[in-house]
Order: sequence, then C-alpha cells, then structure tokens
Amino acid sequence: MAGDPFPHVPDVVPHAADARAPDVADERLPPLADGSTRSTVTPTTPADPWTPREFEAAARARLAPEHYDYFAGGAGDEVTVRANEAAFDRLSLVPRVLRGAGRPGTDITLPGGRAAMPVLVAPTAFHRLADPEGERATARAAARAGTIMIVSMASTVAVGEVAAAAPEATLWFQLYVQPDMAFTETLVRRAEAAGCRALVVTVDSPARGLRDRERQHGFHDLPEGMACENLRDGGRVRPIVMSPEISWEHIDRLREMTALPIVLKGVAHPADARLALDHGVSGLMVSNHGGRQLDTVPAAVDLLPEIVAAVGGTVPVLMDGGVRRGTDVLKAMALGAGAVAVGRPVIWGLAADGERGVTRVLDLLRSEVEHALTLCGCASVHDLDPGMVRRSCR
Repeated sequence: MAGDPFPHVPDVVPHAADARAPDVADERLPPLADGSTRSTVTPTTPADPWTPREFEAAARARLAPEHYDYFAGGAGDEVTVRANEAAFDRLSLVPRVLRGAGRPGTDITLPGGRAAMPVLVAPTAFHRLADPEGERATARAAARAGTIMIVSMASTVAVGEVAAAAPEATLWFQLYVQPDMAFTETLVRRAEAAGCRALVVTVDSPARGLRDRERQHGFHDLPEGMACENLRDGGRVRPIVMSPEISWEHIDRLREMTALPIVLKGVAHPADARLALDHGVSGLMVSNHGGRQLDTVPAAVDLLPEIVAAVGGTVPVLMDGGVRRGTDVLKAMALGAGAVAVGRPVIWGLAADGERGVTRVLDLLRSEVEHALTLCGCASVHDLDPGMVRRSCR
C-alpha cells in the first residue's frame, strides 16, 4: 500500500507471550454497536482493575486478539518495546527529607496550554477498536482530568467531532507531514478549526515499521464501518503516506502554514534536537515510537538527558515510552522532561471500561504523582532535579 493505515501507539507493554499477561478464553461476546467483537472477560486479575497491569489484563481479555496485538506490539523482535519499561526499572528515586513542602502541585504550562498534571494523553490510533465511543470517550476523560489529549491523525473519530464531544478538553493534533503539502494544509486547517492548540509532528516515520504480530494476524485494515476520519478527502479516505522524502524543508513550510506551536515527536539524536531549534519548533518529544518503528533504538528515558542537554532549556522537552506509574513520571521529569505522554495505559482503560476506565487510569497516575512528590519532599513537579535519580545495573 502507498500509505500506513496503522499508525503509532507510542507507549509500550510486554510481548504478548510475557508471563505477566494472563491467558484468556477464546469465547466471544455478541458484537458491539460498531459490529466488532470482544472475547469473554476471564482475566486472572480482579474483575474491577486498579493497577496498570490489571487494566492491561482486562483489556486483553475484552479485545479481539488481533486488536490487542495491534496496540501492544512493536517492530522486529520488540527489543525496544521491552526496553522502554525496563529502563525505568533501572532508575531509582532518591528522596529529600524535612523540607516542609506541604501538598505538592502538579500543574504545568506548555506552549500549547496548561495541564493539571504532567501526564498527557499520547496520540494513539483507532480508539474505536477499544470502545464504540472511541476518541470521544478519551477526550471527555482527558477533560475531566484537566490534561491535554493529543488527537491522532489516524483517529477513528474526526478531530472536529472529538472537540465537539468534549468542549472543555485541551486538544493538540498529531500530524504526519504528507508529500502532498496541499492535503497537509487541509489537515492543519481541520485541526485549527477544531480548536487544537498545537501540532505534534511525528518525524520518525520515513517508512512503516515491520511488525510481526500484525503480519501473523493478517491485520491490514480497519473493520467495516471504521475509518481514519481525519483523512477524508471528498468521497474517499486517503492512506497515510510515510515518505523518506520528508525533510527539514517540510517543517519550514509547515511553520509558514500555521501559527500553532509545533512539537516534533520522535527526536532521538542530540544533533537533530539542535537542528530543530534552528527551524523554529516550540518543543520536542523524545520518543522511539513505542518500539513500533526501528527496533533496537534505546529506551526513550535513556535518550532523554542528551536531548535535554542539547536544547539547553530553549524549548520544552517531552517524552513518551514506557511510563506506567507515577514514579516513572517523577524519574522522567527529574531528568529534564517538561511532561510525559502515555498511550497504551489509556487504551487499556478505554478497552476495560470505556470513558470511566480512561478516567480511572488518569486519576491513578495523578494520585501516584502527588504521593511520590510528597515522599520525595517536593512542593511541585518543578522541584525535581537530576540528583534525585540514580541508575542501577539491573
């Protein structure tokens, strides 16, 4: 195909064969409103999930196997998929004491708006595979949590409809620059019309990653009745074209096209971070695409300090990949991240319990961030510093 109908889900989970993921029955429930099916809920975790792992297990039990593996899987041997989470396990927090910090603050300000916590909803495709309400439900949960949702270019609900469903939500729009710059401009105008406050431009995809799980399932298209709604062009839905010809010149043209802040997502090399400053971007997101593009790229949190050093505080540096607990958020922010974004945990909440599930996942992360900040003696997330993190050899 000329384009990629299956864009990124930026965070990571263990391989489907990981012992931590429960086996589930193959029996299916009746079709959902959108015609898709789900397997019977028989996880070995509690029926009412409370931890990220329990949400994942509940989601895996409810999703069709090919859909679970689409969200969970990565490229090649999934080395980077596993590395993203493992890297956080090798980092330890070193708390401060007797600082009289009081209840900590978690709010942040970014070029595209404020958020009540430093955990954003990462751009993930195909939310209607997880719940019939899809991105509408996710946006309502993000609005309730007071955080920013980055709407995927490959969302199964058009960005304007997402905004209408959650008028209080702060939305950004994730964009793959298309070789057809006239259509790229159409996408930008749709995001602007929907009230999106920033563009998150994914730059790590000159070609699509080779993902064995999708090939094994033969998962090559959305079910009937679903489409990448942002890509409608007259009577057709365009494919997402991933082109090796996309260059810094295209970023310059995009910059001329819109006044929205531009955040480049997928920056991994310090030299590219410095180049980005020369091209007038408003922020960077350190990301390895959740291990879904080039396998064996280092874990995102391991890449973070070099990118932070390269930009020297000129623009905010965000990151995604492997964030699962509030302590992970603190580790990333201590190393210089202005915020983190989570994708797969949101999908697991959505698949497990719709809008309420996403709300519970975001509430869990916020409460864990507040608790960890208190135990670290921090008055706010802005009190974190690199000296509060140690790296082990585990």
